[in-house]
Amino acid sequence: MQKSQILLVGAATAILIVLVAFGRTVPHSDKKAMPTATHMHEGQEGKTIAFDELLASAKQKVPADKLISIARLENIVRGDVKNQQIAAYKELYASWDSLNQLPIAAYYLGESAKLENSEKSLTFAANLFLEHLEHAEDPAVMNWETKQAITLLDQAIKLSPGNDSLKIKQALLYMNTEPMVGVQKLRDVVATNPDNAEAQITLASLAIQSNQFDKAIDRMESFTQKHPEEAKALFVLAEAYKGKGDFKKAVELAEKCKALVKDPSLKAEIDDYIKSIK
Repeated sequence: MQKSQILLVGAATAILIVLVAFGRTVPHSDKKAMPTATHMHEGQEGKTIAFDELLASAKQKVPADKLISIARLENIVRGDVKNQQIAAYKELYASWDSLNQLPIAAYYLGESAKLENSEKSLTFAANLFLEHLEHAEDPAVMNWETKQAITLLDQAIKLSPGNDSLKIKQALLYMNTEPMVGVQKLRDVVATNPDNAEAQITLASLAIQSNQFDKAIDRMESFTQKHPEEAKALFVLAEAYKGKGDFKKAVELAEKCKALVKDPSLKAEIDDYIKSIK
């Protein structure tokens, strides 16, 4: 996966921030940001497409010979033999993936994962929805994909209740549908594990997004005192001070952040960031 932008351009972008390593600091003009939860529901508040509707629309573009094969597999998954259902769901995934119908492909892999009931398969299927969310444009489809991924992660978390990364991933998905639920889930993570960098940084990032700069500063100051080597935390703290208007402090923190990173291209981007606020 490519490096993600770290600057906050919407709640949904925070999904990418925590899933990959410390990413790009400056958004590129040719990189379209994922919409925020507000933008997703603008004019279509709460609307979610039904899978049957999505499937019917996709089938209109499928050659007849492929439809026959798909219909055969659909009959198998309606049965009650678990192993046959799992195999058929995986074949349906492969068929729709080959047709470049990624949301439908992800759905069938998700159904297979639910039957397999393993953390690995459930997380993999959820990640397929996450990957497509980066490119989806229809708010109703995005809403549906978000809910599918949340359900898959819910099952994975039950299998691995100590996996904070899964909880954070799910919390960020909730930002697209029920933001306060997502925030509470992040708070639950830091309540049990205050040293969790992903959760702490994400909560601070969300505070910055809502112009609650003092809250972000308090959280990141406390965290970086214990974890001075956490480059991403220093950058988020710099952004909080920048938002508050303390540009001198923001530059100081950005310089500390730059000293910790090794990637030359990332150092150059931090330099650009520093120049932009001096």
